Amino acid sequence: MAMFWIQFVLVLGAVLIGIRRGGVALGLIGGLGVALLTLGFRSAPSEPPIAVMLIILAVVTASATLQVAGGLDYLVQLTERLLRSQPKYVTILAPLSTFFLTVCCGTGHAVYALLPVISDVALKTGIRPERPMAISSVASQMGITASPVAAAVTFFLGFAAKAGYPVTLIDIIMVTMPAGVIGVLAAAAWSFNRGKDLDKDPEFQARLEDPDFRDALNANVTTLDQKISATAKFSVLLFFAGVGTIIFLASFPELLPLAANKKPVAMTTVVQFVMLAFGAFIMFAGNVKAKDIAHSSVFTAGMIAVVSIFGIAWMSDTFISANKTFLVDNIGIMVKIAPWTFAIATFCISAFVKSQAATLAITLPLGLALGLPVPLLLGLMPASYAYFFFAFYPSDLAAINMDRTGTTRIGKYLLNHSFMIPGLIGVSTSTVIAYMISRFIF
Repeated sequence: MAMFWIQFVLVLGAVLIGIRRGGVALGLIGGLGVALLTLGFRSAPSEPPIAVMLIILAVVTASATLQVAGGLDYLVQLTERLLRSQPKYVTILAPLSTFFLTVCCGTGHAVYALLPVISDVALKTGIRPERPMAISSVASQMGITASPVAAAVTFFLGFAAKAGYPVTLIDIIMVTMPAGVIGVLAAAAWSFNRGKDLDKDPEFQARLEDPDFRDALNANVTTLDQKISATAKFSVLLFFAGVGTIIFLASFPELLPLAANKKPVAMTTVVQFVMLAFGAFIMFAGNVKAKDIAHSSVFTAGMIAVVSIFGIAWMSDTFISANKTFLVDNIGIMVKIAPWTFAIATFCISAFVKSQAATLAITLPLGLALGLPVPLLLGLMPASYAYFFFAFYPSDLAAINMDRTGTTRIGKYLLNHSFMIPGLIGVSTSTVIAYMISRFIF
């Protein structure tokens, strides 16, 4: 028992130090944790998550190629046209737009280009920008668990296959997509009348007396004057064709060749070669330079995710495998009686580990060791997003900085910020809905 707690403190300390360092530190220190568990405590190292890392690598490379080809700019421009055509409903349409933008691209980083547009539409319509801005930032991250090309979803796909319960990509999306949409709508409904209107907000009216502040409000923010090339539009079509190909092959596995085990080629492998192939198509069609792909923001963020999952998932799996008997004997019964407690644990971990894929890399092996079935873990998947809790995530900070009125903010007491209640409503609602859907389907 003492050995378990010593190892637990080691693993927890590695995670906390990695979080404080940021970037790839989580992966590097995770690898250090594996070394200490193996050499210091004589624990057998588990297999590193190679398949999952390769999936993320393939998807991120294709998404980064789309970004360099101008495809993300085109998607943002289409979204702005929608918002400006129905400005009165920006509090509903904006979060739905950021949610589906993430679903399409597989990354929440696409939201940065859209946030100043959302703020501008709200301001010029007389709507308090905090209303759409806060929930739009939250919704952009909620879309990750509903994206067929997001790292969190591909990690779950690989994890389920390794666990011997190979859920399909369609199974995952059937649970997380409706749950995510309902969660976003619930949070947007609450946001519709939050705070005072700008003409009744004494703090905002007082700031209007500053001429520099008034001038900043009059600035015109738009992407509609940006010329989008035909190849950029075609790159979006190609990217969606790649996603569609994966979904089609997942629906009809009999079309796939047989692997050495006489079963159709695993979807974890299919995702890899299909996304690389369509990334190549985008590169050729848009005449994209390879070095630009490697320097793109999407590629950089994706590589950080790969390294983080490499170290942290390997360390967590090694720790859990070495202490599986202790965990099942002491915690398994409680979790089986009240599985919702596992969702709370996942949520708490995500508040510090600012990546849903990395959070799942920590929690899913633990859930499996505790005897929780894979369908149940799928139903609790939306709880892997909680890094809105401290409002230090880049999309939240971007929303604060891009709201020229100052209504989107972090409060005096740190936790009373603009994202807290929309985040809690969105995540709790989507988790409950996903849990219900998974119980019904499986």
